[in-house]
Amino acid sequence: MSASAMSTLTAFVLAAFVGYGGAWYLGYIEGNFALLLFSATFVSGIYWLAERFIFLPQRQRAALAFESSHSQRQAELNKLGVRADEVDVALAQSKILMQPWWLDWTAGLFPVIAVVFILRSFLFEPFKIPSGSMIPTLLINDLILVNKFHYGVRLPVLNTKIINNNSPERGDVMVFRYPPKPSLDYIKRVVGVPGDEVAYVNKQLSVNGKPLVQQALPDFFDADALRYSKHFEERTADGSRKYRILVEPDRPAFVPGAEQFKFRENCRYSTEGVVCKVPAGHYFMMGDNRDNSLDSRFWGFVPEENIVGKAFFVWMNFGNLKRIGSFD
Repeated sequence: MSASAMSTLTAFVLAAFVGYGGAWYLGYIEGNFALLLFSATFVSGIYWLAERFIFLPQRQRAALAFESSHSQRQAELNKLGVRADEVDVALAQSKILMQPWWLDWTAGLFPVIAVVFILRSFLFEPFKIPSGSMIPTLLINDLILVNKFHYGVRLPVLNTKIINNNSPERGDVMVFRYPPKPSLDYIKRVVGVPGDEVAYVNKQLSVNGKPLVQQALPDFFDADALRYSKHFEERTADGSRKYRILVEPDRPAFVPGAEQFKFRENCRYSTEGVVCKVPAGHYFMMGDNRDNSLDSRFWGFVPEENIVGKAFFVWMNFGNLKRIGSFD
């Protein structure tokens, strides 16, 4: 394929990526960043291989041919007693060897894109906290890291587990694909694992009939909402984990507008709250901001295949640098 044809093809490919990203940003389509990154890695990898085994050898041969032809011309001019051409051979060769723009923007970016793809798919992925459902543990605009291999290695895009690792435990802060709309990532705390009976009745969380111990803390002031909330330290049923939660006593205990989710028959709703039996292969999730969290009480259980990873570290909050660090 000629250079002009490759230039046209590459312009079309790059325009397709930009168009997809633009349509996603403007809300015309429901984007999938994992798919976009995989596609970028695959396409740039094809260009990188073509550059290494086809295009670069072609340019190297052309540079050698130029040097050879220039040497022959100089020899012929010398024989005729004509002054030799003042040509900077090294400069000319560097221009011949230079990547055209369509390779610079594809093959040249492949190593960077590949590293990002591997890190994001199998090791760590950054997320931004968009809402207050996990206050006081996580604040709006916290930038967090999620461990992608803690719960096992999964294939990117497909999210199919290929290597097992740890199972989610009560008290873990977990990122998962939102069951009603899997293209969205949610973050909540695991409060029930498969086989547990989880009850949230009259603002008290119980697991398998055992109320979780709560210790009162000074009221928490939410600077964004400009209000105080009741603040507690809560421990898991076995006492091994502790974390902080917010409760608003004036808010009703019942769950309004619960959806018709899968395994809804495992839940019993009342004016005092909800009691659910967690099915096999699923998890019950709740936000730490108990009265301001859209969680499993409303839309049901999180299947194992929706797990993304374990959240463990705030790496930046531009409005509050003291937020940087690990969290429970």
